[in-house]
Amino acid sequence: MNPLYHQASFVASAPRLQDAPPDQGMEIAFAGRSNAGKSSAINTLVQQNALARVSKTPGRTQLLNFFRIDDDRKLVDLPGYGYAKVPEAMKREWQQMMETYLKNRKALSGIVLVMDIRHPLTDFDWQMVEWCEVSKLPLHILLTKADKLKFGAAKTTLLQVQRDLSRAEIVVSLQLFSALNKTGIDDVHQVLDEWFGFSSEPSD
Repeated sequence: MNPLYHQASFVASAPRLQDAPPDQGMEIAFAGRSNAGKSSAINTLVQQNALARVSKTPGRTQLLNFFRIDDDRKLVDLPGYGYAKVPEAMKREWQQMMETYLKNRKALSGIVLVMDIRHPLTDFDWQMVEWCEVSKLPLHILLTKADKLKFGAAKTTLLQVQRDLSRAEIVVSLQLFSALNKTGIDDVHQVLDEWFGFSSEPSD
């Protein structure tokens, strides 16, 4: 576990890309359906209860939310997709904002795609996988809410998702994760360390 993530702090919320912090350093973005447990996963990884906003109403993450790890590294909470109970015009606006970020943000260095283990690989998830494939961006998948299934069933789902993803021409890693049971944190930290370059930095 890397304690550097525990010092994560809120930087800004941006309704449009032009309102975002300067496009420099490295950013790893968290994407996923609006009820997949994305904000809970971020809070669990940084060991803070309310860094990323958690709501019982899907689709409350409507902005690009930036969190500082250090001067050169940030986490980004993207708007949840597949939003429920919001006007179509708002859905299109959020979708456009997210696509603009994904296409134009030079600091973007990797995507963590969050899926509810009970509903993996939706059409929206495949769109994100295909986008990472085209953009040559590293992709790591969290199968969240693993506590909702018995371990055997969770492992079976993991293997099935792995098989389904094998047809994508992209190197993708995936794992089980539970914000409730705090399982899988070290695995995510290891991926983030690699992408951010922490693992190659000499330790004091």
